[in-house]
Amino acid sequence: MIDTHSHIYSEEFDKDRAEVIKNAQNIGVENVVLCNVDTSTVAQLEKTASEFPHFCLSAMGLHPTSVKEDYLTELQAIKEHLFAKKYCAAGEIGIDLHWDKTFLNEQIIVFEQQLLWANSLNLPVIIHIRKSFEEVFVSLQKKPKDIPQGIFHCFSGGIQEAKKAVELGFMLGIGGVVTYKNTNLGQIIKQIGIEHLLLETDAPYLAPIPYRGKRNEPQMMIEVLKKLSEIFNLSEEKIDEITTNSAKKLFSKFF
Repeated sequence: MIDTHSHIYSEEFDKDRAEVIKNAQNIGVENVVLCNVDTSTVAQLEKTASEFPHFCLSAMGLHPTSVKEDYLTELQAIKEHLFAKKYCAAGEIGIDLHWDKTFLNEQIIVFEQQLLWANSLNLPVIIHIRKSFEEVFVSLQKKPKDIPQGIFHCFSGGIQEAKKAVELGFMLGIGGVVTYKNTNLGQIIKQIGIEHLLLETDAPYLAPIPYRGKRNEPQMMIEVLKKLSEIFNLSEEKIDEITTNSAKKLFSKFF
């Protein structure tokens, strides 16, 4: 298994990060992708990646909820990091209108600029989308010939959004939410097909059942694997094989 979206560099794991990684490896997690948030998280992300180089891949980007008045300064700093070393993706980037629409225009500017940088570096993108599918699709399609590959992280849309994402060449990131009782995500992804899905945790957030409400960890991704096995009526081994191969194809520069 490959956890395509994780924040195990965050302070929630400072006391037991090595143990968390060992536990993940013991149940079959080969790698995790560390997704950046903003300039405040870069140092810890880089430190974690350097301490566990055979387990962690790094993505660099500016998260939409970190786009504030100082967005130009933040964006320039993120650019310097992104272009300074080899990252597996630009992420996590996107548009988030769930909490606040104050900086919508700035979020769009930042998102589209990072799409351009990803293209120039031939990198996939890891896209955060919350209450913003229409806006994200508009930004992606402004330059149809330059749409990068990537992931719609923590996919939360309906069947139409899922179909459109796949038509544009994107994978859907599926994590703990698919195990929740109050979601129809399973019905939606069954219509899309396992070949368009990737496993993720978003650790420490969105722990799957039976761990909901606790700190999420890469080892808990086994519960997502089990749920996808039920949904698609395929063995856990087959789900693992398909999603792992898809992740390795997307992040092919590192495999």
